[in-house]
Amino acid sequence: MDGAELAVLAQQTATAPELGAPVAASARNRLTGLVTRVVKDKVMAQVDLQCGPFRIVSLMSAEAATELQLEPGVLAVASVKSTQVVIETPQAR
Repeated sequence: MDGAELAVLAQQTATAPELGAPVAASARNRLTGLVTRVVKDKVMAQVDLQCGPFRIVSLMSAEAATELQLEPGVLAVASVKSTQVVIETPQAR
């Protein structure tokens, strides 16, 4: 079997295990919110979440946004884990 045929067969027979709900995660910054906007092209998607007074914007593959069925009105959780967080203070008056 040539490589192209093998790749097609691998995609057709691929299955993912049922993972269920996560038991634990290392990301501590979890913000529950409502999806307010989804903009997709062929490759990427921009998903906006309104988490209380905060707007969270995520860039992901269009495939991931479709698989997660993200659309305005859907409840979702943004998990944020970053090696760099910038903190600012307001200008003194």
